[in-house]
Amino acid sequence: MATASSAMTPDFEVKFLLDSSVVLSSAGKPTDAIRSALSLADKTIKINVQFLDTPAKELYNAGWSPRVRKVEGKAGWELTYKKRYPIGNDGNPSTDDIANTLLVALGDGFGASDSEYEAQVEWGFAKQTLSISRKKNVKKDSVEKKAMDLPDEEQSRKLLIGEAPGKFSNWQFEAWGTGLLKDGVVFGPVYAKRYEGKWEGTEVDVEVWPIKEKWGSEDLVNVVEVSFKSDSSIEAKEKHDALEVFLKENGWLVPQDSLKTQLIMDRYGPTGPQETEEEETGPSGYGAE
Repeated sequence: MATASSAMTPDFEVKFLLDSSVVLSSAGKPTDAIRSALSLADKTIKINVQFLDTPAKELYNAGWSPRVRKVEGKAGWELTYKKRYPIGNDGNPSTDDIANTLLVALGDGFGASDSEYEAQVEWGFAKQTLSISRKKNVKKDSVEKKAMDLPDEEQSRKLLIGEAPGKFSNWQFEAWGTGLLKDGVVFGPVYAKRYEGKWEGTEVDVEVWPIKEKWGSEDLVNVVEVSFKSDSSIEAKEKHDALEVFLKENGWLVPQDSLKTQLIMDRYGPTGPQETEEEETGPSGYGAE
């Protein structure tokens, strides 16, 4: 029988949504106020990302997100195969909820002995999600550190199929994942910027993601996140609560969970979230809460 000691040990990433109309200037850059409060560097790190899935989003609906990403300053493309597990109920998941979710993942074959996968608890305003990721770097002479282009759809298929790990490929049956990727289309790309900073001694990142306002539109809305990482659940909890208070006091917080991947999957690709109804949106086009 599976035991907690054989489950994976996650780190934690805390993320909060920020009100883009308040924290960004008319040029789409962080205001002086948030720059000062979070000691944000002037230099940005560019990120270009796209997902691959079937038009019906069969991989995403099964909890998987195959992704191709290019990060400024790093050679090659980063391929990620991420499996998501919701933790507990909405509101305030407990330590037991996290442990139980890790045991569910263990039952699926994601254990502590599998060093090729990384476990992380993504902790938002209210919800937590366990993400288990396998990353691979594709380094080729043609993919320079400064070039931010991503592979086209056909090349993305070949790369993600060719590098697919066994757990993804054979998730429901043999060649399940790679078979679906053969019919994969690109969701994206989305071109973001990251600003590194520090808040009360903790390293933080502020990311600005211009995402389509809705499916079929070329208008973009800026989704802004602030995040930090921790190896300790106790530290993550303490700083999560303190940062939430700090952001509220400054009028910067959007009180809902970040749904960035969902927004990209809903607003890009050949079809929208629903074929007959427009997507419901929350404040500043962040999506339904």
